[in-house]
This record gives sequence, C-alpha cells and structure tokens, in this order.
Amino acid sequence: MLMASLFPILVTTIFAISLFSLTPSLVLARKPCHFPAIFNFGDSNSDTGGLSAAFGQAGPPNGESFFGGPAGRYSDGRLVIDFIAQSLGLPYLSAFLDSVGTNFTHGANFATAGSTIRPQNTTLQQSGFSPISLNVQYYEFHDFLVRSQVVRKRGGVYETLLPKEEDFSNALYTFDIGQNDLTAGYFSNMSTEEVKAYVPDVLNQFQTIIQYIYGQGGRYFWIHNTGPVGCLPYVMERIPVLAGQIDENGCASPFNEVAQFFNLGLKKTVEQLRKDLPLAAITYVDVYSVKYSLISQGRKHGFMQPLRTCCGHGGKYNYNKNLGCGGKISKHGKEVLVGAPCKDPSTYVNWDGVHFTQAANQYIFEHILNGSFSDPPIPLNMACQRKGN
Repeated sequence: MLMASLFPILVTTIFAISLFSLTPSLVLARKPCHFPAIFNFGDSNSDTGGLSAAFGQAGPPNGESFFGGPAGRYSDGRLVIDFIAQSLGLPYLSAFLDSVGTNFTHGANFATAGSTIRPQNTTLQQSGFSPISLNVQYYEFHDFLVRSQVVRKRGGVYETLLPKEEDFSNALYTFDIGQNDLTAGYFSNMSTEEVKAYVPDVLNQFQTIIQYIYGQGGRYFWIHNTGPVGCLPYVMERIPVLAGQIDENGCASPFNEVAQFFNLGLKKTVEQLRKDLPLAAITYVDVYSVKYSLISQGRKHGFMQPLRTCCGHGGKYNYNKNLGCGGKISKHGKEVLVGAPCKDPSTYVNWDGVHFTQAANQYIFEHILNGSFSDPPIPLNMACQRKGN
C-alpha cells in the first residue's frame, strides 16, 4: 500500500526532545507532554460508541453508573480510555462512526467492540466479531486525516469540530486490541497450539498498522497488551477446561498462558518498531498484570466479586451467552428483565461476563497512570519521550 505524504515534524519539538538526553538534570526537568488529541484503536475495551453506531446501541443497563443510560460503551460507566482522555485534559473521545453529537477537535475513536487485529472471515451475526478489524480502523483513520483538513478549510462550525493538521503529529495514538484474536481461534474449535501458531501473523499485521500510522506522521504510541482472558466468564463458560487447569484464583490457565504468549510477542514487536521507527516514542503497557492482580487481590480493594458477573443471568458466574446483560424473556405475555444488574457494580470486577465495570476500569487506569507497569517506565503524561532519551 502506498502511504500518503508524511506530515512534517516540528523542528522545535525534535530539538526539545534531544535536549532532554544531554544531562540527568535536564531529564529530571522534563515537562509533561502536551497531547492536543488522542486517536484510539481497539475493541470493546475502548469502544466509546463505534459498534453501537454501526449495528445498534449497547442498550440498558449499560452506562447506568455514570452516564445515566446507554452511551455506546459496554460497561456500567467509563472505560480506561475515558480516564486517559480526562487525565490529559481532553474530552471523552467521540466514536468515528457516530454521526450524532460528535466533536473530533481533540481526536477520534476508531475502536469497535468485537474487533480483531486480523480480519475475520465471518459476519458479526455469525461469530460476534466485528468486521471492523484493525486494518479497517486504519483506513478510517487515513480517510479522516485527509478529509478532515479539506472540510476544516470551509471554516465556521467545521473549524470548531475537526482537529488541526499539526495535531495529528502531536497526538497520542492509543491501542488496546488482540484479545478477540485469541478467543476467535478458541471459539472456532482451535487448540491452544493452533491459536499460538497464528499469533506471529497477528502481530505482524499489528506492526504494519503502526508503521502505516508512523508514515502518516504519528509519533507517540501508547500500546496496551491483552488481559487475562482465562479469567473472563464468557470464555470459562464457553470453552471446557479440566479441573487441574484452573489456577488458585479460579482462572483458566491455558487461556491465560496464550495471552501471555501473545504479550511476549507484542513486547518484542514493540522493541523492533523502536528500531525501525527512530522518531517514534512507543510505550508498552502491561495491563495484563494489573488486571490479574485486580482479580487475584481484588477483595483488598473492595471488589468482593472478582470473577462473578454483575449484570447477567444464571450459571456459575451469573453469565449466560444466550441471555446476557439486559436480556428479557416473555412471561405471561409480558417482557420480563432477567439479565439485571447487581445492586452495587463498584464491588464487581466484571460487568457482563466480557467487559469490566467502571470501578475496575478506574482501578486499571490508576495503576498504569504513573508508568510503573510501562516499558519504558514513564507516566502517561510523559509518553512523548523516546526510550533511552
């Protein structure tokens, strides 16, 4: 694929960054980065309305804890990406696909629930996985980059709703995707070894997208690894595992081991990207460790239900794939809500069997904010600094 011309990088920015590498005192004197925008790519962990706009709203009780009703998110409230935007002084990201009430001045969200890195050969109705895979999200981004500047020149309201050209090279590019690539393999009856076998191809496609965005002027990347999928009710209920494969915290070890295999490969991919893209600042964030510690030690932090679903119906984990959160049945000619939410979502880690509650998302954000789970170990507001500088 031929890329569009590279956006010029501001000389003053490069000069400032190079200065920081001169002495330890200057390193300590670094000022926080100024990110005028965020462009996010991912799946339901960071979807703020993409799938809802394309295929129908994530209905109630989603959004009840913060937004007072459905807000395009598969959670009772905010997601990690919402907390990231807020901490950087930016509004919550509008989904690129959502044409209602959108404002893209401070970036756009290309994530959609069910998305994978590698395109799936199934429809959403067949498999539950979105056709808007990472390469499609990139096409959307590329189109947005070009057309937003054409439209912005019309002035008026367009100028107030679209980002400036220079914002694309100064923006933070965030990624949280890969979980569905692993579960897609299992759900199509692949063995653990078969899933592992295609991980290199998945990571190669991820690497290509980062290179494409770099080619468009993107310089600052914040990349989440994938979480412990073996701790999610929708995986544990759907794929049989032996009793000996359940760890001390109730999670399915084989699936978590595959997630860790993926994450090891992702970290190596990031290391290679740093070599290939010398002007990029790429932060690898170990959300797997944060999420697993939340599940294994959640009770110490007020999460009394680390594995059980808050909003659902039936089964060991209060999860039923055929009757999920918000699900209703017909009884005596009337619709009755059976997939009801728990009384206090803030004491649960899992919202609907697949996604986390707002409280859990906030916990994750607060633990990755300071950089203690990042490589390099720099806080979010310093993510414009290149490793080694």
